[in-house]
Amino acid sequence: METSITRRMFFMAAQRKYPIELRERATRMVIEARKNPATRTGAFGRVGEQLGVNPEALRTWVKRAEIDEGLRPGTTSSDAERITELEREVRELRRANTI
Repeated sequence: METSITRRMFFMAAQRKYPIELRERATRMVIEARKNPATRTGAFGRVGEQLGVNPEALRTWVKRAEIDEGLRPGTTSSDAERITELEREVRELRRANTI
């Protein structure tokens, strides 16, 4: 049991390479830069270089923010979290039923 907790903590730490405040700031900066046609091209690279963030990470964050705001189709973060919780509950119930 301790091993699974340790693994989960390691995974969560690996997922959080960048602080949440930096993610939010970088996302806002890219979205603002993309609104202006003159600064739209290369916005991910410029902002990434300014803040020391990989441009691909920025793309992922902006995509997630757009999905959560309803600007892009996809599963929102809150829905994905709820689905994960329900799937975990179903696994536990199936395991209990087999016993």
